[in-house]
Amino acid sequence: MTTTPAPAPAPPPTRTATAGVTAPRSGGTVTTRTGSTSAAVAPAGSASTAVARPGRLRRTPARLRLAAAVAVLACALVAVGGLLVGLLQADALRSAADDTAQQVRTLDVRNDLVAADATATNAFLVGGREPVAQRERYDAWLASATSGLTAVAGADPADAGRLPEVNTSVSTYSGLVEQARANNRQGFPVGAAYLESASQELRASALPGLDEVVTANAASVSDAFSVAGRATLVLLVVAAALVALVVVQIWLASRTHRRLNVGLVLSTLVLLVAGFLLGANLDGGSQTASDVQDGSYGQTVAVARAYSLANDAKAAESFTLIKRGSGQAYEESYQSSVEEAAQLLDGVGGSVQATFDAWVATHDEIRGLDDGGDWDAAVALATSTDPGSPNAQFDAFAQEAQAATADSSAQAQADLERAASASARVAWLALVAGVLAAGAAVWGFAPRLKEYR
Repeated sequence: MTTTPAPAPAPPPTRTATAGVTAPRSGGTVTTRTGSTSAAVAPAGSASTAVARPGRLRRTPARLRLAAAVAVLACALVAVGGLLVGLLQADALRSAADDTAQQVRTLDVRNDLVAADATATNAFLVGGREPVAQRERYDAWLASATSGLTAVAGADPADAGRLPEVNTSVSTYSGLVEQARANNRQGFPVGAAYLESASQELRASALPGLDEVVTANAASVSDAFSVAGRATLVLLVVAAALVALVVVQIWLASRTHRRLNVGLVLSTLVLLVAGFLLGANLDGGSQTASDVQDGSYGQTVAVARAYSLANDAKAAESFTLIKRGSGQAYEESYQSSVEEAAQLLDGVGGSVQATFDAWVATHDEIRGLDDGGDWDAAVALATSTDPGSPNAQFDAFAQEAQAATADSSAQAQADLERAASASARVAWLALVAGVLAAGAAVWGFAPRLKEYR
């Protein structure tokens, strides 16, 4: 019997298509199955986004935000720049006022010392016990100089470091003057040597130390005036901010087809007014600094130095007589001091120069008597206190010089303080204006940005 094999079972039908399974668009991978093969597709937020990012600034909302940021930044620059520069100028003007006061204090000390020396030298011509009035004046000048040194040292630590040698020299000077007086009362000729040594000590140690303080303060005053004068450069920042706001408005008008944006217009007007006030005040402060430097401060220093030189000349005049025929070097010193003082007073004029000239004219009469052999008459004239005498003429000049120095110094400090207060006020005004302008700019852009939400 023959067996027939059963036919093999038919293969299962082949699937020609398989539905793909796609992950949600929010993330993950996208997997597509074709048969038994799977393919992974990168998420939408990776490489494709990196390519698309640079194009964001081409969209209108991004450009609006950028323009708003430029407008706010321009307003912030005006606010911060105006505040800092205004306060900087105010500080510079106050520093100039303080340095001017310190300069006057130092010059006053110098003048007190040379006035004391001129008084002591002139009193020495009398012989024996000097006149009581001149002794009292000498003591008053020396006491004023000593208290003035304390004031100068207390006002500025840097100046205090330059004064110890001055104090020591003043003590040495006063000691030598007392020795000269003691010998002069007894008629000892060595008294003249002590007096000359005292005067040399004063000019070799004390006055150079004070001159160093004067020079340092003069440099500080000049630097302060220079800083105050450069403050107007902040107007360049204001101008740049206004240009930026105008450019932004032109661009916004071209995009939105609206000619004016109320917020940006207000912002521009606020900055314009603030810039005008800021510029006017800062320019006024700069002009005040220049006027004071060339005017009241310059006059203060010129008159104070001329007064000091006149005291030097008066002391030299007395030493010329003390030397009795061998004082040519002191006569040359007198002429040099008078010539320099006259140059300083040339630009001052008024009663100060008139009284100075009147005193200088008396010197020719003294020299005429001494050179003519009448030394006693020359000494009598040089020590006289009668109206119209050399001492009376010098006292008139001294009073005019001291009054002029006090008045011009007070005027300089008042002008500088007033300008400093104005600069400080406008600095805070610039800050407020800049903040308001920035707020107005944000308000102006807000409706435009809402249109794209």
